[in-house]
Amino acid sequence: MANIAFRNGLTVSELPMHSLAWQALATGGFVASGAHRTRAGRAGLALTAVSFCGLAGLSRAAGQAAEALEQALVEGLGADYRAEMDRAFAPREEAAIMRRQVVNPLPPLRRRYVQTRDVAYGEFGVRNHLDIWRRDDLPDDARAPVIIQVHGGAWMSGSKEQQAVPLMGHFAERGWVSVAVNYRLAPTDPWPAQIVDVKRAIAWVKEHVAEHGGDPEFVVITGGSAGGHLATLAALTPGVSDFQPGFEDADTRVQAVVPMYGVYDLTNRDNTGRSDMEDLLSRNLFEAPLDEAREVWDRASPMSWVAPDAPPFFIAHGANDTLVPVAHAQSFARLLAEVSEQPVVYAELPCAQHGFDLFSSVRSLHTVRAVDRFLAVVRTRAAQRASQRRAERGPSPSVS
Repeated sequence: MANIAFRNGLTVSELPMHSLAWQALATGGFVASGAHRTRAGRAGLALTAVSFCGLAGLSRAAGQAAEALEQALVEGLGADYRAEMDRAFAPREEAAIMRRQVVNPLPPLRRRYVQTRDVAYGEFGVRNHLDIWRRDDLPDDARAPVIIQVHGGAWMSGSKEQQAVPLMGHFAERGWVSVAVNYRLAPTDPWPAQIVDVKRAIAWVKEHVAEHGGDPEFVVITGGSAGGHLATLAALTPGVSDFQPGFEDADTRVQAVVPMYGVYDLTNRDNTGRSDMEDLLSRNLFEAPLDEAREVWDRASPMSWVAPDAPPFFIAHGANDTLVPVAHAQSFARLLAEVSEQPVVYAELPCAQHGFDLFSSVRSLHTVRAVDRFLAVVRTRAAQRASQRRAERGPSPSVS
């Protein structure tokens, strides 16, 4: 039932005015054919009118995402966070989202910004390929901030061409280097192949992104659903050897994490997850059920790795998510905020379904703008800490 609700609800919840327009067109055709002259036809028209009202309500709820996101930023960063942003990092002054921005829910952003395709970061063929998004005019020595996108798909499907296209395009246009990665999929490649590949991709970015104009010292990771799980786990486990076999000494630290509708605990320790998740994971991701390999499942769960040194987090989740319950994200955000020394922003989006960032919709555009503001604050604070460390070290000794 959850999958059916997701498939039937995502397009309607993210593109309500598109759905309304198609319904209006179809209704006009039925009326023109005389359907309204029958009792059944009039009942259908009444139901259509109710549907129109519902779609209009969903459109209003999408607009409410802006307020929910702003409140989340204020709670996580402070009431004056906008004034804190360094002008060099701050996004442009925000204008209202225009109709032309959402008329086409799948704009050709990949064609516009993907400069380098199918770069191999590992040895496993197409599943170890990544794409690099950047502006044509970004200099090769720009040292631009970097954002890595990890796709979802229940650890069993998906590719770097999917998800978060509005976010990737936004940051590429802002002068960032955006990197979309594939990873090996279950059940062909069971756990921990997925996290090993994501870690290897981070290590590749740290070593090679400067060749593409990126700054290896400021790398952010994001992902949705299973990608949110992998992005979060990677961010919380820098240098953990069993997730980095053969490259244990590689730098896999990131400066911030932006998981969208992620999965944060595979053991369902607090009963906020899906009750049927254990069966799916036992059959497809892990090589043993939970009661036979609890330590493996536990180590694969981001909740097990929450610690004071976690990087800054921006957690976004839909209130109407039917695949990963919103209570699951609430639980993780609370746990993280209790111990982390860095900001934790938790944004709960009204009426949003799982996968809300698949389309260039009103909600996803508001979310991208909020992530931009969050990362501007993170960059500002990181630059201030670096400046303070330089001041404490004092001037470099002169060379005679």
